[in-house]
Parts: sequence; C-alpha cells; structure tokens
Amino acid sequence: MKNHNPFRYFKTSPEIIRLAVMMYVRFPLSLRNVEDLLHERGIDISHETVRYWWNRFGPMFAAEIRKRRVDHHSYSNWRWHLDEVFVKINGETHYLWRAVDQEGEVLESFVTKRRDRKAALAFLKKAMKRYGTPKAIVTDRLRSYRAAMTLIGNQSIQDVGRWKNNRAENSHLPFRRRERAMSRFRLERSLQKFTAVHSSVYNHFNFQRHLISRDEFKVQRDAALVEWQQLCAA
Repeated sequence: MKNHNPFRYFKTSPEIIRLAVMMYVRFPLSLRNVEDLLHERGIDISHETVRYWWNRFGPMFAAEIRKRRVDHHSYSNWRWHLDEVFVKINGETHYLWRAVDQEGEVLESFVTKRRDRKAALAFLKKAMKRYGTPKAIVTDRLRSYRAAMTLIGNQSIQDVGRWKNNRAENSHLPFRRRERAMSRFRLERSLQKFTAVHSSVYNHFNFQRHLISRDEFKVQRDAALVEWQQLCAA
C-alpha cells in the first residue's frame, strides 16, 4: 500500500516547504523574517503561508524525527536531567517541563499550569512511556519531583545537586531565543505544540560542534540536511 503524500494538493514544491519550516523553527526568526529571506532566494510567498506551513507540516516533521530517533535508539538512558521554566501566556504563569539526556538531547517537553506532584507525575510518565526508565535522574530541589518519584517507585535513582542540573538549564536557552522572536505565546496548546516541534528540530541539527572536528561537523551537517529533505517523502 502506497504512503499518503502530504504535499499532494500543494502547488509549492516540498523542498521549499521544508526550507521554510526549518528556517522558522530552527532559527530565532519571525514569520516576516522568513518571508524576506525566501524572497531573496526568488521565492515569493506571504508570511501567513509560512504560518500555515509550519502549523500543518511542523508536527509531521517532528513526529517522524522522534520516530526515527526512538527506532534507532539515538538517545541515552544513562542519566536524565529534568527542569522546569516559567513561561507567561497572556500574563498567566505556566511551566514548561523539559527532560534532557546527558548528551544534550531534548527527550520530552510538557506544559502545565502548576508544578505540583500531579504535574511532575504526568511529565515523568509521559517521558518514561516513550523512552523507558533511566539509570539516574538529576533534578533541582523542587519537592514535586521527590513526591512523584515516590509514587512511581524510582526515588532511589534521583540525584539532587546545586550545579549538577546545568545541562537541563542550558537546554532552555534556544527556546528562550525563539520565545522572544515570537513575542511570546497566547495559548497553552500553541506553546505545547511549538515546544514539541522545536525540540525535535533542535535535536536533529544539534551536532555539539565544540566536541568534534570541523571536518566531522561538516559531514554531520550535510547528513542532517539530506535527512531533513527526505522527511514525509511519499
């Protein structure tokens, strides 16, 4: 049975759609910035078209990237780092929970209105259902983590330290840059949708260039771009 082609009824080529979505999600650009950059390349589209493309295809691209990473086990269960960050939505405080492995791969993002035991438990269950149970979990001193892990039964693997969770805290920086470019969010579901897409795209192009040579970095970058051009191909 042939796979359904998601680009079937679009006049624009899939290559241009993938380029527009990648530019908007990967880099701290506004919709109008992407429109101007594409215009310089001879592609005349509206910023509203970019908005429609990322809403339509962004979750599809992110889901395929996550599926490939899970199938190939391109993540680590040795040590996870968990952290939450404050996000304002229409003046109301929400919390963005994030799970990161020791290599800097964002495993899961989860948005809640509270950061109590119930929210921490839902976040942990969601992450562990997809990636399994790690050997160690590093958190800050938020008591909700301890309460949730006690219910699950893995409180013995929790590790709390003042400087041990810098990996998770640093993972918030790319999202903060995107948040400023987007002038923040107006709906909780929009925040959840964008963080899920952004984390997958960030993982796909995260090469940790400070740990590899220039030649190896260029090889990995080219391979990531080729793989991106093959996403959702019919």
